Amino acid sequence: MLQVASNVACAHFGSTNVNVRNVEGGSSAQFADRTNCGRLRSRSLFSSIEAKHSTGETDKDRSHTRPRSRSFYVCDTDDEGPGNFSRCNALRPRSRSLHREDGKRNTGGTCITAKPPIKRPKGNSSKWASKDLAGNKGSLKGVPMMTISEVDNWEISSSSRMKYGQYVDWEKIYPEAAIRYRKILSSNHYELKAMGRTGFWSMPHTLRAKAYQHIIHNIESTSTNADVDTYHGLVGKLFGDFQTSTHPFPKFMEDGEIPRYCLNKAGLNSVKKILICINHHFPDVTFCPILPALVSLLLHFSEDEAQCFHSICSLVTYTDSKKRYIDQTFLTSRASCMTFGDLANKYCRGIRKLIASSHQNLFEFYSDWIMWIFADLPFTYAIRVLDVYLMEGYKVLYRVALALLSLYKVSVSSRVAHVDDFRQDIKSFVQSVARHSTIDELLQRAFKIQLPTRKELTYLFNANKHALIHKDIHNKSSYQAMDFRNFSSSVVTETEMRVVWAWIPERFALFSPVQLFSTNVHGRSLSSFYSKVEGHDPTVLLLKTTDEEICGAFLSSDWAHKNCYEKGLKFFGTGECFVFTLRPGMERYQRTVLQISGMSDKSDPSHDQTLSTSSRINTCVDRLSATSQDQRYKSASFCTLSTAKFMAGDDETLFIGGDGGHALYLQADLTAGCSEHCDTFESPPLCRGCFKIQSLEVWGIQHSLSVPPLLSH
Repeated sequence: MLQVASNVACAHFGSTNVNVRNVEGGSSAQFADRTNCGRLRSRSLFSSIEAKHSTGETDKDRSHTRPRSRSFYVCDTDDEGPGNFSRCNALRPRSRSLHREDGKRNTGGTCITAKPPIKRPKGNSSKWASKDLAGNKGSLKGVPMMTISEVDNWEISSSSRMKYGQYVDWEKIYPEAAIRYRKILSSNHYELKAMGRTGFWSMPHTLRAKAYQHIIHNIESTSTNADVDTYHGLVGKLFGDFQTSTHPFPKFMEDGEIPRYCLNKAGLNSVKKILICINHHFPDVTFCPILPALVSLLLHFSEDEAQCFHSICSLVTYTDSKKRYIDQTFLTSRASCMTFGDLANKYCRGIRKLIASSHQNLFEFYSDWIMWIFADLPFTYAIRVLDVYLMEGYKVLYRVALALLSLYKVSVSSRVAHVDDFRQDIKSFVQSVARHSTIDELLQRAFKIQLPTRKELTYLFNANKHALIHKDIHNKSSYQAMDFRNFSSSVVTETEMRVVWAWIPERFALFSPVQLFSTNVHGRSLSSFYSKVEGHDPTVLLLKTTDEEICGAFLSSDWAHKNCYEKGLKFFGTGECFVFTLRPGMERYQRTVLQISGMSDKSDPSHDQTLSTSSRINTCVDRLSATSQDQRYKSASFCTLSTAKFMAGDDETLFIGGDGGHALYLQADLTAGCSEHCDTFESPPLCRGCFKIQSLEVWGIQHSLSVPPLLSH
């Protein structure tokens, strides 16, 4: 006789005080006590013929009252009583032959129960037994089926779920994985970054699971192991002992959609439970569309729901000032979107022009950028991105999205005339990205992009957030698309101005253009020009020649800075400056290498050189007007040393660009000018050499932000 001890892991299988006896030569009376404990010997251990001789029972009498293995089954309870089992192995789809649904699906969200077991024929029982061993036939009693009743409500099954493979020593099955895991534990942060980028822990599944838990454990956050108890408490409070319960989906989601990522119904149910608990545990998280995808992905590699909840808590409550993981409000999410737009403007030239010229909404197009990664990418791609995201934070998402956008630009350029909706088109492209690039090629493309430093990206992010606050945009409903229907200009058309506004930095494109100067209204003189535009930044200069060529420049700094110097002509400005042509062709010219200016509070006067004596020009953006703004942007002096020459002027001349030639040179009477190849913007001549000016305009933004320009070469 073998005495089996009771333990928590077997609690759902009924009583564990089982007397195991020899079955050889036994009679049915010997096993009469089996019915008291509710457990039967696995059908996989003996055939049905042997069972009949030893117990006198038919197949019908002993139809699957005990699950075959804890590795492949979970225990569910419903209103009819305990002990009903359903298959939920994530690695093997449930066989449709195991049950048939009773009637049509109830749209009210009630539980749908399976029909009684199918009666097996008494003859040829060995044939049925062989099919049982293959897992192709069988029957289940009262399998609970979870349904979603309405779009804005979730029906949650509170049944507990069991782990699989917990009795297996996986290190013996995968010895190489054990070696790799020991290497992960002994590696520093930079070594782990390199491992994540190359997929070092991508296989097997258990290695990635252990690697994730090691990485998440080392994330600087206020999360603790108490999150596990917190989760169990929330589950008991929110779901109780009910078989199913209905809840509205969390407020931080735009809709109730959850990326499935190969999860079965039990997994999807667990994702919903975790998201609802997160919604109650973090009431300040009001907008975070990527949370469902992160929960779905991390659940693959978590021991249970509580561990997955703890992992998400670590990402939400991060304290590392050098990293960002999750945006928690619409304001921060939109600021990240604008930051991505600024980067896309630099690294994926042309895509904004295509969208703006088609009169489609750039805001809507870029608002989905992060969902390209954590909703549209195939699972095998998304999980590799998650490898590096956990190590490197938000910055890697910019990289991957830019890589996807560059691939999309190549794809769409040949069929742009047939694209009615760019937003839906890129979604479809990302979903089928495997046709265009492998995941390794995509990551290689992403990490070849020379992004600004984390500090510089954070500075740009904060400036974009400040612009949103200034515009009073705190939710999606408060955003209004730019209206150019009443726009009027003697130089450009409405469509051409849309393209120019799509080129300028995101924080300025939130606001409408306002005309500051026009030769048709204010006359032709530089003195009149300066009197109208000084005190405004940024500005857009538009110029039409007598040959109907149109070109211009976006100038990030106030022209008043030309008065900062007592002797010599000095260049100033930042790397956000760029030049462009609109006719005969539309093209924008700007250096792609970014470096955020404004990181130091003091400039070194020893570097100040006049234009005539040195090519080392001090790029100065110094003490902007003291309007109402964030103090971080108000009091700092922003000066950096640069070899680039962006803008300069005096009462006799005006220069835009000065390295290797002038992109634009205008005379004092604003009747003629000249354009040359310019290394400052890497631009060819914008017009045909020397030209005569038909009309010139300068446009500002409707509400000046007084935020320092951020990007310099």
